[in-house]
Amino acid sequence: MGENEMNENNEAAVTPHETRYLFVLPFSTDRLLARRFLASDRLIAGNIRFGKILETLDKVAENTALAYVNRFYPEARVVTAAIDSVVVRNLADTTHDLVFSAQINHVGRSSMEVGIRIECLGAGCGHLATCYFTMVARSTEDGEARSLALPPLSYVQEIEAKRYKKAEQRRQAYRDSLAKAEEMPSLEEYLFLKRLHKEQEAKGFNGIRIGQLVLESTQRAYPEQENVPKTVFGGYLIRRAYELAALAAEVVAPDRVVPCQVNRINFNQPVFLGDQLKFIARVVYTGKTTITVQSDIERFSRGANDKALSNSCLFTFRNVDSSLQPQQVPPIFPVTYAEDARYLNAYRQRVD
Repeated sequence: MGENEMNENNEAAVTPHETRYLFVLPFSTDRLLARRFLASDRLIAGNIRFGKILETLDKVAENTALAYVNRFYPEARVVTAAIDSVVVRNLADTTHDLVFSAQINHVGRSSMEVGIRIECLGAGCGHLATCYFTMVARSTEDGEARSLALPPLSYVQEIEAKRYKKAEQRRQAYRDSLAKAEEMPSLEEYLFLKRLHKEQEAKGFNGIRIGQLVLESTQRAYPEQENVPKTVFGGYLIRRAYELAALAAEVVAPDRVVPCQVNRINFNQPVFLGDQLKFIARVVYTGKTTITVQSDIERFSRGANDKALSNSCLFTFRNVDSSLQPQQVPPIFPVTYAEDARYLNAYRQRVD
């Protein structure tokens, strides 16, 4: 069957419950797997590589969305368009199995929202994090990347209808945030920024200027990072972006940084094999105990004057002590207009 027509045998409406997908990381029985997810060889609380968790989440979201899309387009693929949020409620470790429970909450014209809940199995364990991915169905015919129309889900249970409404609210909240980002600072925000600039004019100022808090890394995209044919796995990209962001946060943190929230990740452009990648992590804001880092990925095509922003990520970390209790972080000071804008955007999304 071609992708230009849906399979008539699969036209019966599907409920969100029928899209459920479970995936387990069996750390308790697979010690080699557990070691690959270790953040440190020291005995510390929350000893796990959160970047690898993000990479796993992206694959779980892909598998969930692809199972639904392939009901109607057996040869189609799905790509990640955005990660709306990942709220970290408790930290995991590699001594207990992790269960990823995914389900499609909302289907638009060609996009789907996949909600994923991460839980830890074992005594004293429980809900670790919740996240929401936006996935898009794409054609693979004739080498043309075009979006595919999808049939809606059937929301039978009350909880399914509630999740649909919440997904709609998240979509609207994101649109509102884009509009808010273009707004001029309020009087309160203006005076706040003005105070930060005035403090820098004081004699003997020794605060941390934002321009000092930038890390960069470059690499080439190779076949081992391939997922959809000729393009690099999005989960790999966001893992690398997160890891550089964590290093940038550690420049500011007096103690130890742990993930608090993934505010938003946008997938703007695909990365192709052979592209040169530039990862840039900027600390853009600090709260009482939190550090917000913007991490961007730029791609450059070899032999062509082709440059594009592939991904834009905003991560929030928390500074903690050895028992994971929040600890204060120093303030940071913007200097340029661009630093003011990034600082203000993060300030408006703060989770202090």
